[in-house]
Amino acid sequence: MAIVSRNSAFTRVTTIASRRPVHAAFSWLHTHAERIMQWQLELSGIPAPPFGEQARSAWMRQRFAEMALTDVTTDEVGNVMGLLPATHLPPESSGPIVVLSAHLDTVFPAETPLSPSLVCEHGHRRLSTPGACDNGAGVAGLLAVAQCIVHAQVELAVPLLLLANVGEEGEGDLRGVRHFYAQRALAGRVAAHIVLDGAGADSAVTQALGSRRFEVRISGPGGHSFTDAGTPNPIAALAAALTTLSRTALPEEPRTTLNIGTMHGGTSVNSIPEYATASVDFRSTSAAELVRLEVALHRAVEDSVLRANAAAPPQRSRGVLTSGVRKIGDRPTAELPADSPLLDALRAVDRHLNLRTDLRLGSTDANIPLALGVPALSMGAGGEGGGAHTLAEWFTDRDREHGLRRVLLLTLAMTEWAAE
Repeated sequence: MAIVSRNSAFTRVTTIASRRPVHAAFSWLHTHAERIMQWQLELSGIPAPPFGEQARSAWMRQRFAEMALTDVTTDEVGNVMGLLPATHLPPESSGPIVVLSAHLDTVFPAETPLSPSLVCEHGHRRLSTPGACDNGAGVAGLLAVAQCIVHAQVELAVPLLLLANVGEEGEGDLRGVRHFYAQRALAGRVAAHIVLDGAGADSAVTQALGSRRFEVRISGPGGHSFTDAGTPNPIAALAAALTTLSRTALPEEPRTTLNIGTMHGGTSVNSIPEYATASVDFRSTSAAELVRLEVALHRAVEDSVLRANAAAPPQRSRGVLTSGVRKIGDRPTAELPADSPLLDALRAVDRHLNLRTDLRLGSTDANIPLALGVPALSMGAGGEGGGAHTLAEWFTDRDREHGLRRVLLLTLAMTEWAAE
């Protein structure tokens, strides 16, 4: 049955690729490389830290409106949506839809200097600035695919929803896509979801790496380092807890990691601090491992505070320590089934374009639909990039066109599959 399915997927892709409007869409991608890079340049100059994407949302809504997409809206959290209707279905249809999305936010704080530099290098355009690739490339790819469909009047078997979402990075915790899937009336119609994230045309994230993130806070009365000596020290207690946590055994399979990312507290070298905080990140392909590490964290903090309070001389201590552990991120684990029609379609597109896709593990917006059982994956939007999450981030549009053809064919194939 799987062989029949994959042959059918390849037949579908080759039929789609042979249509005159699709050739016109390919031609638009070829002749408008400069416009696509201009979109990316403009977007990359707009700060968009998690929870601070408003300016980019406004910019994106304007681009959608210029394309004359229907039902262009910005929701409560800042997601921008626009619809390309199905060609032969009434506008009020409540049938299946396909989602093509890209996240608007970057990892960089709002005060990060953004001075996008665009140069021509060996016949290709190179953009250098924080966020140029992640996710300037994905957003520019989203706009390019939408515009080439509109320009070429490519027929769609089901509506295509374009989603420029907020909150993918860091403490954003996938809040944009999470919010989208909480809207049951619309989310319940999603037949497939393709996420555009970064550059490249040789991989796809089909296994969702789960993560849980926590902020730990230990508080106390504080005091003078000499006159109040004996009062328990929050930094010392937190350091002891994190040392214990760091000794927790981690399995090779399922691959599981533990990271202590930040630690803050105190006011001066001669003051007993009133508080200390740390952020902790757990990642695993196993939900059970994430639960185990969460339990280990709570136990380490509680035990450390109990020891610190018990060791403090009652006659000299100004008080006791208290603690709290707050979850600041929770990304579910999931995996696209090996016999998924979305994976069959991707292989068929690869075969048609003479590409080879490596299937990878990652933490992306696709985590949410995958965990809900929606066929989903995350892929690059073509081109090449590097230095992600650093001030030296860059992107070049070398081979971007090939990557965008890949995205377009996969999207169109899934709209036809969804119609069935």
